[in-house]
Amino acid sequence: MVLNDYNMNKSENINYELEKNMEVISQLDGFVGHAVDNVLVDPDDCWQPTDFLPDMGKLDAFDQVKLLQERAAGIPDTVITSLIGNMITEEALPSYQTYFNLLEGINEEGNLLSPSGWVRWSKAWTAEENRHGDLLNKYLYLSGRADMKKVEQTIHRLIYNGFDPKSEKDPYQAIIYTSFQERATKVSHVNTGKLADKAGDDVLSRICKTIAGDEARHEKAYKSFMSEIFKIDPNGAILAFEKMMRKQIVMPAVLMGKGSPNPSLFDQFSAITQKIGVYTGWDYARIIDHLVKLWDIEKLTGLNDVASKAQDYLANLGERYMKVADRMKAPDEVQLAWLK
Repeated sequence: MVLNDYNMNKSENINYELEKNMEVISQLDGFVGHAVDNVLVDPDDCWQPTDFLPDMGKLDAFDQVKLLQERAAGIPDTVITSLIGNMITEEALPSYQTYFNLLEGINEEGNLLSPSGWVRWSKAWTAEENRHGDLLNKYLYLSGRADMKKVEQTIHRLIYNGFDPKSEKDPYQAIIYTSFQERATKVSHVNTGKLADKAGDDVLSRICKTIAGDEARHEKAYKSFMSEIFKIDPNGAILAFEKMMRKQIVMPAVLMGKGSPNPSLFDQFSAITQKIGVYTGWDYARIIDHLVKLWDIEKLTGLNDVASKAQDYLANLGERYMKVADRMKAPDEVQLAWLK
């Protein structure tokens, strides 16, 4: 009986927290709508994948493709494999829009034609993101460096398996997650661009840096959403931050190998990004440190007891992860995937 009472109280508390969070999310609808109109770009004004690729309607199209392949030939296999993994992550956009619209308080009507700021954001944001996978996919197809059948099977399987960032349908935790993840993808694309430039492919370098620029805009928006939540509900915001950090950030493509002949595919991809410096344990630690400082976690006042404990946990979390990263060794050998 006592156990049942405990479970009931716990359930009631979770429901109360979600209802409170939904109220705050509702208050931010106008703020988010403003971001759609001022941070995101109208489709007619956005760059598109064809801006970076050979124009197959021109007489010299195959000469352009040949030049692309010559540039791509000098890129190390590890960088190509990392690029493919990044592209596959970007291609799982259907899962990300679905996930966002299932969050409590985001789209209560279940109507993708709703004029609400949050619903408009979910569509406009994922529409911008969709170009990233399209561009990288076409580049890799034209480059001749990837086994595209295997790549396509991995994309298919990742979307087939779905996506769970472990945010418990809580919009606060979801916005913490996206603030982190947008910065992580920005770092990954920037570093890939540097490696492409070093290998002599200035076009791929420009592609990666352009995609990173989009991620930077999206990151800034999500961080601003969370900053507003911290102003309105600092106790709830810091508890959501703590929850996500204790669970650790699950990368979007983590299920790319589940159910396949190679279930450890994501681990192999992660090992490569660590080895070549595209995305490392140090990057993970630095992102935590950045968010803790951005939201002034150590300076928050008036917190309740539970939130104060979360504050203590978060204050030096980046430093602790940095020490873990210092002890991590890049793998001596990595298994490559998706290559011909």
